[in-house]
Amino acid sequence: MPERFDHHIHADAACIELVGLRGRGRHGVFEHERVSGQEFVVDVRMFPKPEVFTAAAQSDDIDQAVDYSVVASKVMAHITGTAVNLVETLAARIAEELADSASTWHVCVTVHKPQAPLEMAFDDVRVTVHRDGPG
Repeated sequence: MPERFDHHIHADAACIELVGLRGRGRHGVFEHERVSGQEFVVDVRMFPKPEVFTAAAQSDDIDQAVDYSVVASKVMAHITGTAVNLVETLAARIAEELADSASTWHVCVTVHKPQAPLEMAFDDVRVTVHRDGPG
């Protein structure tokens, strides 16, 4: 876990979560994954900078808040967009885009691949990535 996040959690930190964003993607190393596609599920935990969250909460103004509909659209664009080989790549690209916001202090993205091509029974394959926002 990144040092800044691990050791500097503010007492007034807030978290915005989007859980279970689902879309059909064509990510994977096997041809059948690219041709047929499969469902990917993404969970996002965003920690806005405390001053951003406080300003939004006090003003009750969407223009000062982290607009989670915009976040969801960005995630969906990655799920349904250009195919990548690895779930790690998909998770990192989503996290990097979401962290690249002046309002973001930290972001945690988990990509689930529940239909991963494994030869045994399993519940889920998931990759989680943490990224700090700018400065």
